[in-house]
Amino acid sequence: MNMLVNIVSIYALKDFWSCTCGSPLPQIDMDTIEVSNLNRQFLFRKSHVGQSKARVAREAVLKFRPGVEIVAHHANVKNQEFDIDFFKQFSVVLNGLDNLDARRHVNRMCLAAGVPLVESGTTGYLGQVTVHIKGQTECYECQPKPVPKSYPVCTITSTPSKDLALAKLFGDKGQVSDLDVRPTSNEDNAVSNDPDETQFFEVRSGESSRAYAERVFDRIFGQNIVTALRNEDTWKARRRPDPLFLNKIFFEDDAVTMNGVCSSIDNVSATANLGLKNPQEVWSVKENSSVFLESVELFLEKRSKDVGKLVFDKDDQLAVEFVTAAANLRAHSFGIPSQSLFEAKGMAGNIIHAIATTNAIIAGLIVLEALKLLSNRAKECRMTFCVEHPSGKMLLMPVDMAEPNPRCYVCSETPLVLELNTATATMREVVKKVVKRKLGVTDPVIMQSSTLLHEAGDDIEEDMVAYYTTLLDKKFQDYPTPITTGVVLTIEDYHQDFRCSLHVKHRETFDQEKEPEGMVLSGDLASLNTTETAAESTSTLNASLKAENGHTEVEDDDVVMVELAPKAATAGTKRRIEEEETQHTEKRLRVMEV
Repeated sequence: MNMLVNIVSIYALKDFWSCTCGSPLPQIDMDTIEVSNLNRQFLFRKSHVGQSKARVAREAVLKFRPGVEIVAHHANVKNQEFDIDFFKQFSVVLNGLDNLDARRHVNRMCLAAGVPLVESGTTGYLGQVTVHIKGQTECYECQPKPVPKSYPVCTITSTPSKDLALAKLFGDKGQVSDLDVRPTSNEDNAVSNDPDETQFFEVRSGESSRAYAERVFDRIFGQNIVTALRNEDTWKARRRPDPLFLNKIFFEDDAVTMNGVCSSIDNVSATANLGLKNPQEVWSVKENSSVFLESVELFLEKRSKDVGKLVFDKDDQLAVEFVTAAANLRAHSFGIPSQSLFEAKGMAGNIIHAIATTNAIIAGLIVLEALKLLSNRAKECRMTFCVEHPSGKMLLMPVDMAEPNPRCYVCSETPLVLELNTATATMREVVKKVVKRKLGVTDPVIMQSSTLLHEAGDDIEEDMVAYYTTLLDKKFQDYPTPITTGVVLTIEDYHQDFRCSLHVKHRETFDQEKEPEGMVLSGDLASLNTTETAAESTSTLNASLKAENGHTEVEDDDVVMVELAPKAATAGTKRRIEEEETQHTEKRLRVMEV
């Protein structure tokens, strides 16, 4: 028996080696150790920061279990070297990945290889372990997973963002950001590229650090909001933000706090200087303002060598303090709840807060489920959830495994509906926003009936690369065979052995707030007029093929024989072997019923 470990707590696997008949335990992890990793596990130490997680984990385990054979791969699990044949050599795969894209990829590789997958995850006191067996249980993607929310540019320019202020003041001052707001003839709430705007954020001759901080504060949180409010149309259906000015926040009795008398302390931390000791307390507007002013002054006076090249780092205490204060002040203006320094660090640094104890519990549960699979007791496997508060005196909640979801587009190949404006949508947008981001496809092959429209990879012939490039920015309705309502696009990824169908539906308008990408992907085939669109798409497809190729099709039940142009028939090189034998001059096409 053999087992693959993906970024899971390997210290819990030390006793597994005897269960796998002495086979090597490969583990894959592309990350290096960061300071924020140290408190959530027992293998890494401060001296390991910057080193490969996989290699350090291997070395740590071998110190107390030298007989275990562990193969550490410092690599991306999506690399071509970890193909289906690689996965087929294992009896079980243990997953502890930290992002949705990689989890989906491993799920598909396990489905293609027919290898059971033990999934896991933790956040704070919460955790879960799930088992996925092809054809017997839900796959990882049978239930929809939340995806990171995206925003249109027009919204970002008037909504709080992560570290634009930090980069603008202490990084590349030439970049355009939502700090440069100036009315224009086209849009009142516009981002300005005027050189004078950039110069505003430079320290003036003879200006003290505190005076600079106060001037920038009033501009960012006060005047820019006033400028944005001039566009009345923007705020008809939205809450009007409140501008913040220092003379309104601080009064005479606050002069000591505002003047930052604590900054003489030899400590490059705004919160330490201001006596704000609890990182889990939410600061008031006055406290956020004080932290903002103090942090700007500290950057200019004690970290002047960093000014002009600073980028956000979640392990940079002063940077986190500055970003927390700036974000909270902007949030207050827009009626958004403020966050503590602890929470803001997690959000800005994209940290999933973890506790070593929870991780140890989940690692142990992973081992238990893997042991069941290795001893042919799959029917005893359970999904187990670790909860923060006891339910019926239980912190661990085992649940029977669910059956595969018949509507899952991954393991059941259920077709999907893609709503978009075919008059404006392009293949480039669909590949980026839908195929890669939402479907998690790594190297997509996109076909309209038998015609290849897009192919990704390193082994594609140059003339085909040029051909696909010409199609990337062409509007869907302008394709040789127009892509509109009723057309079915087939998406494949040979590396993942993944295939699904997208039924296109034209839609004129989208809600910019709720549907910022201008495209909606769903599994609702009922939204299509199936009878009409099936007839229309089949008729259009056959007519277009006849016109394009000068050939009349011959019906054979539901199979149509069509002679294709050589280019379409041999597009690219990433075709399956059995297909290559029949693609020289003709291809069998199955008319897809919508």
